[in-house]
Amino acid sequence: METALTKVKSEEYGGELIQLVSFNLEKEEYGINVLMVREIIRMLNITRVPNTPHYVEGVINLRGKVIPIINLRKKFDLMENDYDKRTRIMVMEVVGELMGFIVDEVSEVIRISEKEIQPPPPVVSSGIEQECMAGVINQANRLLVLLDLEKMFTADERRLFTNVG
Repeated sequence: METALTKVKSEEYGGELIQLVSFNLEKEEYGINVLMVREIIRMLNITRVPNTPHYVEGVINLRGKVIPIINLRKKFDLMENDYDKRTRIMVMEVVGELMGFIVDEVSEVIRISEKEIQPPPPVVSSGIEQECMAGVINQANRLLVLLDLEKMFTADERRLFTNVG
């Protein structure tokens, strides 16, 4: 199944290229389709919202629009970490809704060949939380996990975020 990955025709690379924004969480590197990313901002004051899932930090006001903020460390059951000068909020459109995702650090925009994407290993992809894992990219002695954020949340969770913002 093909997601909304950015494709660029290029004879130089010999085929379809995909542009990804790479970011870090707990020393692991992840990639997300560059078209989903609206902007990358420094940490802001987050207003807490009661009765939300543990991974929802709250909401921010971004130029008059209230958007929910998701802590990806908590969503992926990683150990919590203090925010530092590299911590960023990646504002992305997921299933038609703007959402902010807290990440440890945004690395770079990379171009990869579609052929470099390998399916996630069956052991990893069988977990319900890992349904958002679209593939794995082995590039220059590093592994990058490709995410499909549209599969990260259940229909009930998406409805909740619509009400939060």
